[in-house]
Amino acid sequence: MRLRPVRLLLIGAAIVPCVPASADTLREALLKAYQGNPTITGQRAQQRATDENVPIARAGALPTVNATGQLTEFVVQANNNFVNPTRQGVANVQLSVPIYQGGAVKNGLRAAETRVDAGRATLRSTEAQIFTSVVSAYMNVIRDEAVVGLNTQNVRVLETNLRASRDRFEVGDLTRTDVAQSEARLAQARAQLQSAEAQLIASREDYINVVGSPPDRLEQPPSLPNLPDAPSTAVSVALESNPQLLAARRNADATRFDIGVARANRLPRLNAVTSGSYFNYLDSLTDQAVRAGIPGSGKNVNAGLQLNVPLFQGGRPAAQVRQAEALRAQAIENVTATERQVIAQARSAYAQWQASRQVIASSEAAVSANTLSLEGVRAENSVGTRTVIEILNAEQELLNSQVQLVTARRDAYVAGFALLAAMGNAEARDLGLDGGVLYDPVINYRRVRNRINDWGGDGEPMPVAVSTANTPAQTAVVTRPLDSTVDRPVDRSPALTTGAESPNRQ
Repeated sequence: MRLRPVRLLLIGAAIVPCVPASADTLREALLKAYQGNPTITGQRAQQRATDENVPIARAGALPTVNATGQLTEFVVQANNNFVNPTRQGVANVQLSVPIYQGGAVKNGLRAAETRVDAGRATLRSTEAQIFTSVVSAYMNVIRDEAVVGLNTQNVRVLETNLRASRDRFEVGDLTRTDVAQSEARLAQARAQLQSAEAQLIASREDYINVVGSPPDRLEQPPSLPNLPDAPSTAVSVALESNPQLLAARRNADATRFDIGVARANRLPRLNAVTSGSYFNYLDSLTDQAVRAGIPGSGKNVNAGLQLNVPLFQGGRPAAQVRQAEALRAQAIENVTATERQVIAQARSAYAQWQASRQVIASSEAAVSANTLSLEGVRAENSVGTRTVIEILNAEQELLNSQVQLVTARRDAYVAGFALLAAMGNAEARDLGLDGGVLYDPVINYRRVRNRINDWGGDGEPMPVAVSTANTPAQTAVVTRPLDSTVDRPVDRSPALTTGAESPNRQ
């Protein structure tokens, strides 16, 4: 049974409230990518090209009409020809109606229609891959903004600690070593902040690359519904609904018809043929020919059957059959390879999702414990039972657990969405992107499948995806407040922002 989330990004409860209404949502980012990502729009164009294989194959069963014309000037004439025209014009028209083509047209048409189905599944797979990239880019920006905020907060705290250490060094309560340790830890924190800012800029640029526009203040995404309760459930749904696997299966089905097309090359072909011709000497007959009653023009019409029976073609048909059979064998193996890949994707995504959820729980406990630990170390330092390096270590441990928490939240969401994509539940209609904006490949197929006009066309293609050349270079400026679960109000308490008081200064 297939599990399909309904309007995935509209009904889930947000993780963190109190975000300004003007902020971008994940649904808006997905919609922008759906409408303007060049990989998706390019795959849609590829699917339209695949649709054209159906009328191309059908054309083999339709009549063909050919007309030829020829104008001849007789520069040197034979002396024994009393007609002796100096020029001649000839026009021919031929109609050929296929009657039997050895099954080539029937099998070619079925192969084309089957590959249209495979192309639609490939288009779905491409959309799911881009949606997964959008979710990853979206969550990367949120994560890296939080990491920059945490590192900025850490630098601010360490600056306060350094000022307090210098003040205590001046009154003889600390040694030069304590001050040097504070200075070193602050320099390290500033370097970490610069690295985090660079990573944030890279994530924002990657967001532009995938979505097509710069990220505004991004809202926390909604929760992911209908996630499976076991890896076996995920695999079962994926084997039934994964678009990449469906495409591989349909491509394998098409190769069966390709073998029929190859076999038709050694079978007889029968056509009904009728033709008519007209000639005119263009008033160039000699007087002797005119007196002899030679007509200056004439016409001819004939009809009949044309049978072509191949007797020997140098082994070409047998080679084509063997080639088609080998390609079918390859397509069958590709189905197995794709199936293995889909199973691995579903199971690994499930494992990553579960592991990230456990890391979230552990990291939340670590943040709470490290916060209490830092408070205790600072309090104990104020009475002389803890050293400066122990405070610095506690600060670093708290920062590490906070970064681990925001990273685990990102990893859990991306893994959960990747799991839905592997199960085939990350299509546009699953993500609440409907409302008149969905691309339907069937519309183009119905438009072209029965066309027989030789002079048709859709005109010069124009770009659909937008260029990002005019988007501004991204910065590491963060205006988003930290999540309350990783914010550190302890660092803003008066006793800790002015430095611990030593007994010697009382």
